Amino acid sequence: MSIDQHDDMTVQGASLRDLPKISLHDHLDGALRLSTILDLAADAGVDVPATDAPGLRRWFAERSRSGSLVEYLTAFTLTTAVMQTEEALTRIAREYVLDLAEDGVIHGEVRWAPEQHVRGGLTPEQAVAAVGRGIAEGEDEAEDTGYSIRVTQILSAMRQDDRSLQIARLAVANRERGVVGFDIAGPEDGHPASAHRAAFDYLAAEFLPVTVHAGEAAGPASIRSALIDGRALRLGHGVRIAEDLQLVGREGDEVQVQFGDLARWVRDREIPLELSPTSNLQTGAIAQWGDEFADHPFDLLHQLGFSVTVNTDNRTVSGTTLTRELGLLVDAFDYDLDDLEEFQFNAASAAFLPVEEREELVEMIADGFRR
Repeated sequence: MSIDQHDDMTVQGASLRDLPKISLHDHLDGALRLSTILDLAADAGVDVPATDAPGLRRWFAERSRSGSLVEYLTAFTLTTAVMQTEEALTRIAREYVLDLAEDGVIHGEVRWAPEQHVRGGLTPEQAVAAVGRGIAEGEDEAEDTGYSIRVTQILSAMRQDDRSLQIARLAVANRERGVVGFDIAGPEDGHPASAHRAAFDYLAAEFLPVTVHAGEAAGPASIRSALIDGRALRLGHGVRIAEDLQLVGREGDEVQVQFGDLARWVRDREIPLELSPTSNLQTGAIAQWGDEFADHPFDLLHQLGFSVTVNTDNRTVSGTTLTRELGLLVDAFDYDLDDLEEFQFNAASAAFLPVEEREELVEMIADGFRR
């Protein structure tokens, strides 16, 4: 089935695109419009690997199919190069919101790393304000065209650098201006959450929610550090929690599984997994289980009662949308609307919002799935 067919897919008569969705794990610098990259590159004098959108799409596809997170991340050298001015950040954030609305998203949390957008002379504070303006403009423009969407920010620190405490303070300082959480991103293997303990101690004292990239390029030890050192309320990807599960047998169609202590804790505490199936395949995060979409342990985790959520990670780099991710899951695991609704309920419950607003999202999802 082609990408276009997944984007237009229906399940039990319902259009996947029209269903209300929650996006918890989506990087701003991985979600630029191709035309915008070309425009901004021309203005900034940035060399591009292709001179038109189809060529640029092919270039991103080559980076994303590497099977390595480190190689996958090389694509961001281009995107961040054109995101070094207030005007560029505001435009990209505005378009980001509109693209989410077009995909049926009603609430999104966009994560990005301010420290990567200061090479042109911006301060981190100016970068955060520029993104905030773009989000507000996008929300207003979406509302004018009949879409209702809210987007908040998660500020990421690069785990290979030493600015995490600075970014943590920046996140707390902007919590009344749309910043709802903190994250560490970048090359996971060799850069555990424990290296950023000072930042996490500060965030815990300030009661700012944390999600940590863990269980993508490294295994259970990384997840353990995210939970213990990072006090993570959600796991960014977290797919390799499946390494702490041992298959011991089958009874009919049911798999018998022995839980490790870590997996049982994550399941029993309902710690949300921000799974991004296409990206997890592309970066090699699921390589030990196979190299096809249907090899992703998403369904195993779902059937065992983990709080699984569906995300895109990087819509442009991975060439996907949230609608497409749902369509691919339906194809791979024969999910129905009840399954897809449960994934959205999980995401709504996991959003970094007050409980009253999370309950409103749950109601909006229930109404949207029953039209």
